[in-house]
Amino acid sequence: QVQLVESGGGLVQAGDSLRLSCTASGLTYSSYVRAWFRQAPGKQREFVAGILWNSGATNYADSVKGRFTLTRDSAKTTVYLEMISLKPEDTAVYYCATRRSSSLKFPKSAEMYDHWGQGTQVTVSS
Repeated sequence: QVQLVESGGGLVQAGDSLRLSCTASGLTYSSYVRAWFRQAPGKQREFVAGILWNSGATNYADSVKGRFTLTRDSAKTTVYLEMISLKPEDTAVYYCATRRSSSLKFPKSAEMYDHWGQGTQVTVSS
């Protein structure tokens, strides 16, 4: 079965940086999407960044574009989310997710992903 494990969250001050990682196991299909979502208490889970595993094509939410960078390590089936210039509004639980690739527009809705990690907390103080 598919298992995703996130790590790297923590408590930082505004302007600081963090690097999140997500390691996957049990991925049996050859083409898939890996993505990061985040959710603050009382709010909807929102798309942050995603990557088409085979091609390396990435997509970012406007709110993080230019500050967050998603990279991959194919050998380790790991994705990283490098976050710089963190803002208090970035505070949330960050989740790693995956789904099979498709010809549809890059998937950004949480319901389009069928496997999720446990989440890692990112807290940014003012």
